[in-house]
Parts: sequence; structure tokens; C-alpha cells
Amino acid sequence: MNVLMVGDVFGEPGRAALAKHLPRLREEHAIDFCVVNCENAAGGFGVTGPMARQMLEQGADVLTSGNHIWDKKEIVEYITKENLLLRPANFPAGTPGVGHVTVKAGPHRVAVLNLMGRVFMTPIDCPFRKADEIVPELRKDTSIILVDMHCEATSESQAMGWYLDGRVSAVVGTHRHVQTADERVLPGGTAYITDLGMTGPTEGVIGVDRDIILQRFLTQMPVRFEPARGPAALHGVVIVIEPETGRASDIRRLRVAA
Repeated sequence: MNVLMVGDVFGEPGRAALAKHLPRLREEHAIDFCVVNCENAAGGFGVTGPMARQMLEQGADVLTSGNHIWDKKEIVEYITKENLLLRPANFPAGTPGVGHVTVKAGPHRVAVLNLMGRVFMTPIDCPFRKADEIVPELRKDTSIILVDMHCEATSESQAMGWYLDGRVSAVVGTHRHVQTADERVLPGGTAYITDLGMTGPTEGVIGVDRDIILQRFLTQMPVRFEPARGPAALHGVVIVIEPETGRASDIRRLRVAA
């Protein structure tokens, strides 16, 4: 089974890059299942229902998110009805939406689990304990489990990779918008990368107009962030998984310029 996992879609440039490349990538890499992190799709902050629906229509099978999921208040109504858009599972009980889902992919079933780190981020429930709670339940239904670990600290992503090695098929990091070069299959058969990278503008600073960011660093004054203009790229990974065991045999980085 070939799985494509795509890093944070940022603003209109990211949405355009996804629309342009995703159908072709699915065909070129014989993709059986695709996960896209969409939490920055709406101008860099949050996602709307129409945007989520469009990404699903373009070829995403499941959408993941992170700390910006609630930035657009209208997403609450959508996420309570659409379980293909996930929010981190370790938000407290009673939070709208779901943090994991299992769906059909041809003859197989694939589970996706969305978690969020706590280092330098919102102090929500422990992602490690939440994984301990959810993963055994998912494994009753399928051996193919994909985890989006949305983190600020690279150490927290790496820790989760080792923590879940052998228990899930993949642990990929999102949130930092810079693709890391540490992709590997861990000893237990779990594909891992610290950060998928960003699907969005390449000539800004993690997606934001570089002049705005430079002003912020130089003056320490508050500024309104706006997505950068210009060229964009899609970043992600292709993972090869043995469906019967759920073990990964390969992980390859993707960077596709628009």
C-alpha cells in the first residue's frame, strides 16, 4: 500500500499547489490513501468547511489539523458533522469533532490519529497517554495506523516516533512548516519524519510575507500576518506499508514546486 501524507496547507498559494499537484501525485505514485494537514488553509489561520470539502474532492482521504483548527469559528459546525476532518485527539473531553477515524481504502481499512504536542503549545491532555488509550482500539480494526503529531518541539515529535514504534505504521510531524531530512523506518517498522514541511509559498517565512516577519523581528511590534505571494511548493512523504502487518518498508520525501 502506498500512502501520501502532505504537510500543512498554507493559505491560497497552498490550496492552489494542492489542487494542481495532488491528482497527478496520486496517479504517479500509485497512491492508495492520502492524508493532508489543512489547519492553515484559510489565510494561514484555520480552515473553512468549503475549503475542507474541496480538499477532500481533490484527492485527500482524511484531513488533519492542529492548534489553529478553531481559528475560523464556522468550522465548529462543520467538524461536528464531518469526521474526515480531524482535530487533535488529546483536546479535552467534550471538544467538538473527533481525533481519529478509520476508513476504507480499497480492500483495506486505514486508521488516522491526530495528536498535538504540549511543549511551547497549549497545555492540553497528554498525547502519549492519549495514544496509549486509542491505538489498541484502532488495532482491533486495522493494522494500518497513521499518526499526525502536530508539535512545536522537534524533540516531542521524535519522542512520539520512538514511543509508538512497532505499534503504528507511521508517525509524521507537522506544524513547523520546514521539511526535515530525517525520514527513516524505525526498527519496529514505523515510518517516521520530524516534519513533513509546508504546502504553500516558498518565498516568505514559514508561509508569511517576509517583509512582515522582518518588521516583527526588527521592531518587536505586533503586526498582522499575511500569506506570502509568489511561487509555492507541496511538501510531504510517500510511505510504503505492508497491509497485512501494518509495517512500513520505505518512506520518501516529496518536494514539488508549483
